[in-house]
Amino acid sequence: MIPGAEQNPEAATGVPEARPPTPDPRSPTPALLEPELLRKLERLSLLSRRAFAGRMQGDRKSPRRGASVEFADYRDYSPGDDFRRIDWNAYARLDRLFLKLFAEEEDLCVHLLLDSSRSMEFGSPTKWDCGRRAVAALAYMSLFHLDRVAVGLFGDRLETVVPPARGRGRAAGLLDRLGGASPGGGTDVGRSLREYAARMTTPGVAVVASDFLSPGWEEGLRALAGRRCEVTVLHLMDPGELHPRLEGDLRLVDSETGETREITVSPALLRRYREAVDAFCGEIEAFCQRYGMTYLRAETDQPFEDLIFSYFRHAGVIG
Repeated sequence: MIPGAEQNPEAATGVPEARPPTPDPRSPTPALLEPELLRKLERLSLLSRRAFAGRMQGDRKSPRRGASVEFADYRDYSPGDDFRRIDWNAYARLDRLFLKLFAEEEDLCVHLLLDSSRSMEFGSPTKWDCGRRAVAALAYMSLFHLDRVAVGLFGDRLETVVPPARGRGRAAGLLDRLGGASPGGGTDVGRSLREYAARMTTPGVAVVASDFLSPGWEEGLRALAGRRCEVTVLHLMDPGELHPRLEGDLRLVDSETGETREITVSPALLRRYREAVDAFCGEIEAFCQRYGMTYLRAETDQPFEDLIFSYFRHAGVIG
């Protein structure tokens, strides 16, 4: 079985789930995030290993030095500096003028990139549903903590971009857009991520959720890292792709290209297939380690709350 191919492509409709006409303001898309889950997400935030310079006051430590209450460092006094920030105790001891510097709290720019190609419809629940809910959860917790959030959906090219938005009031609209989106078409991860990186104006944390069944994904991830982003890769796989239970003569249809292939599945073929899948996943993980990215492989049958509150937290993505 080719990863991402379907025996019955008509089984995946791609029709978004129905939404109630008057949604709860705390849960504009109940099919994505339930009210109780939203309350749990509000106690968490997306983590970054390094500080980024933001644009507005928020909840993050910035590399800049400002006038918050948290002391950061000293520097020598220069003519024209604010004399109110002189440390007179240090002057009394050392007979030199030093200025106190304080850590400035700023917002983080969070870039959430979700593969919306047709191969993401595979599985039950589908890779699309798993990835969409993960992106929605990260978006909600980031907006709740006053970070700026941008979302990009991509297939064979970058298709939908929600520009960076800030504020808890933005969550309902953003989650509603994710709830109304549906997958389709082919995949070109490399081209899509390069295009997004070229448009980016502010670096930050970038999370890419995809099955990566496309050549050139390395160039796309390198493009994000080249824009000084801290990249997390969420590699979505269905158990049927990892451990297919197939036998006999089959006619497989690629869900994106329509290409067909007739094969005879034997134990030896299944063994070679599993070796190829393990090598494929290992290649992505090794690439991420080499470039300082975080690699997370998620199987779609994993309970969603375990994925967010256990797996993501253990990997240091949220806390």
